[in-house]
Amino acid sequence: QGQLVESGGGLVQAGGSLRLSCAASGRTFSRHGMGWFRQAPGKERESVAAIGWTGGVTYYADSVKGRFSISRDNAKNTVYLHMNDLRPEDTAVYYCADTDTDSWGQGTQVTVSS
Repeated sequence: QGQLVESGGGLVQAGGSLRLSCAASGRTFSRHGMGWFRQAPGKERESVAAIGWTGGVTYYADSVKGRFSISRDNAKNTVYLHMNDLRPEDTAVYYCADTDTDSWGQGTQVTVSS
């Protein structure tokens, strides 16, 4: 199993945008599905978006549809989460995961101020 390292989190005002990145090590990244999850204080971890290994199949939680976009660059072993029109309720620690191996990154904090 490889290692996953998220980056790109931070503090942003409501309506702003962020791009999260998840860099993966390991030679099998390009053949695995990947997902972004988030966990807000006092809440359970929830799935935000997912993408198949070819990039052709994607999933979005209803709460982020039309605002978030997941993509991947297999040549760079990286998956991205583009987040637009951020809302205070998007505040959470965001994790990326290899959905085939159940490997997880350490998370990156996203805080949206009103």
